[in-house]
Amino acid sequence: MQHTRTWSDVYGSALALFEGRAGGHAWLVAAPPSLAGGLAGELAGVDGKGRVTLVVHDGLTPLLAALREADPRGVIVVAPSALSGGPALSVPERVVADAGGVEYREGGEFPAWTGADGAGGPAGESAAASAVAQAGAAVVVVGPENVAEALSAWMDRTPHGR
Repeated sequence: MQHTRTWSDVYGSALALFEGRAGGHAWLVAAPPSLAGGLAGELAGVDGKGRVTLVVHDGLTPLLAALREADPRGVIVVAPSALSGGPALSVPERVVADAGGVEYREGGEFPAWTGADGAGGPAGESAAASAVAQAGAAVVVVGPENVAEALSAWMDRTPHGR
């Protein structure tokens, strides 16, 4: 996929758009800054149709805003390691005042989630995956080195996806 655009949102998150061949679906890849270093290369190596928005976010509010804007077929959450699902969790409420000049409140209760890829493996807490699940989107959690593989596999499982 070709990197075609980079911008930042009102929350100070960096976003990048990668576009493939015509057709296909929209996808979202969400990563914290500490795990985002090699993701542009991972996404550039994917051969597929559609578009992928990469959001490098700190907190759940920027992630949920990117999710609403992209309206993706699915979301890949980047974590230190792959997870097959996770429990419901409570994220302490906090006021964020230093991101992009906008003050906002985030936190709350988020549901348990199950990975859309049906992969086995360990379960664990992921606030980002729980927030995506609460928003009604399909989610997969992988390590940064497996983003291209996970996206390609998801495209292959999806009608008109690749």
